[in-house]
Amino acid sequence: MQRVFVTGIGAVSPNGLGREEFWRNTRDGVSGVRAITRFDCSGQPVRIAGEIVGFDPLQYMDARELDGTGLATPYAIAAVGEALEDARLDWRGMDLDALRRVSVYTGSGGGNQEFTERQYSLYYSGQQKKCSVYVIPSSTLGTLASEISMRYGFRGLSHMFSNGCTSSTDAIGYAYRAVKHGEAGIAVCGGVDAPIAPLTLRGFQLLRIMSTGRNETPGEASRPFSGDRDGFVLAEGAWFFVLESEASARARGAAIYGEIAGYGATCEAFHRVRLEEVGIEPARAMSLAMEEGGAAPEEIDYLQYHGTATQLNDRVETAAVKLAFGKSAGKLAGSSVKSVIGHPQGACGAASLAATLLAMRDGFAPPTINLKQAAAECDLDYVANVGRAMEIKKAMVNTIAFGSKNAALLVEAGD
Repeated sequence: MQRVFVTGIGAVSPNGLGREEFWRNTRDGVSGVRAITRFDCSGQPVRIAGEIVGFDPLQYMDARELDGTGLATPYAIAAVGEALEDARLDWRGMDLDALRRVSVYTGSGGGNQEFTERQYSLYYSGQQKKCSVYVIPSSTLGTLASEISMRYGFRGLSHMFSNGCTSSTDAIGYAYRAVKHGEAGIAVCGGVDAPIAPLTLRGFQLLRIMSTGRNETPGEASRPFSGDRDGFVLAEGAWFFVLESEASARARGAAIYGEIAGYGATCEAFHRVRLEEVGIEPARAMSLAMEEGGAAPEEIDYLQYHGTATQLNDRVETAAVKLAFGKSAGKLAGSSVKSVIGHPQGACGAASLAATLLAMRDGFAPPTINLKQAAAECDLDYVANVGRAMEIKKAMVNTIAFGSKNAALLVEAGD
């Protein structure tokens, strides 16, 4: 059994390109939610999203490569590249044996959805000849992990996790276990999603779980735990990490952001999209993560909530936290990064982990913005509107997904 350290972080986010810009705007409560510019959604009930702007995919792939894939691919390649550089991991100088010890674990809810929608649009509009020869591989989720492995030459496992909103949390959890048990020397892990596309947007609208009331004030739309919340805001992005054993990190003299100390996952087996009101299984996922890491509820300083801003999620998650933390729940500070970036689907757990590790580094809990008046059933400390200087030694990252899935990570400060 080996301790597992995070030595590199990379981010491509709606509120900032690169790790430090993402963190600066997250801690300052600067929203990346804006009017959708990628396609015409005028007349639609939802016209906003956590859309990434200013990102040039041609910096990471040439035009011919981009023609055969979607935005999720360059987002992931960019975030992984930053994480590797941050970890000072010279992948170009690795020999074959070393490359075989680097594994890739990627989480995504839908992968290159916008690419797939574009191919269908071409097909059904009589432009079949314009469809990409890569329509099958680039519309298949597993190819995303392969794109990362191929770009950087990694020869270890190259695995994809697609479990809805817990996808990247599960990918990180499995990467943590692989390094812990010596199955991987180094793990590159995280999440990416690029779901901002017409049909995907329409599909979520039909579920009636998206914010529709603040198209004119996009930055105010994502309102976790607020009494006037009216749904989540769709978003995109990529957040990736370098995980390695304590022995590897110490030998390289790597800077350490923190330690992944526990992972828990459960399933309510309840419904395709609804949560069971009691919150027992989300609570159990958090408890399992604490149990694996040998941490008691009263030792946890900070919680990154799933915090989607839907009526059901925020209510049930609050109840789950009370179950998992008992009498300590009322003293537990926590926040939702979705308030400033929207909901990047399967990549959300990775976004939450990035925010948590950087909060640990700087001793500062970022705010949950747009929380003017918390709902009556949401009565915990969500670090409302303004961030808070505080020491964070142990933290929890919580995620909840369609299909009754739950996943949580216990994170501890590096020593």
